[in-house]
Amino acid sequence: MTATSAPRANARSARGVLGYAVLVDIKIGIINSPREIAFETAQSAEEIEQAVAQALESQSTHLSLKDDKGRRFIVPVASLAYVEVGAEESRRIGFVA
Repeated sequence: MTATSAPRANARSARGVLGYAVLVDIKIGIINSPREIAFETAQSAEEIEQAVAQALESQSTHLSLKDDKGRRFIVPVASLAYVEVGAEESRRIGFVA
C-alpha cells in the first residue's frame, strides 16, 4: 500500500482477512439516571444528529437508534439529558487465522 492510497475494504493479510469499518461512538444521557447508554454505530454522525433533531422537533415519544451489532436502543425523548456523538473513525475489523 502506498502512502497516498486508502486502505482497501476486505484487504487480505498474510494471517487472515482484514477490513475497515467507519464507526461512530454514541453516548446518551438519561435524566435521573447515573449511567449513560454507550454504543458504536455504523450510521454517520450526520444521520444521528438528524434522527435526534427530528425526534425533538416533531415531539416524538421516543428516539430509536441501532448499533453496529444490530441491537436497537429506544429511548423516551422526554428522558433525554444529552446525546454525545463522537467523530467518525475507521477501525480495523476482521479475523486472524
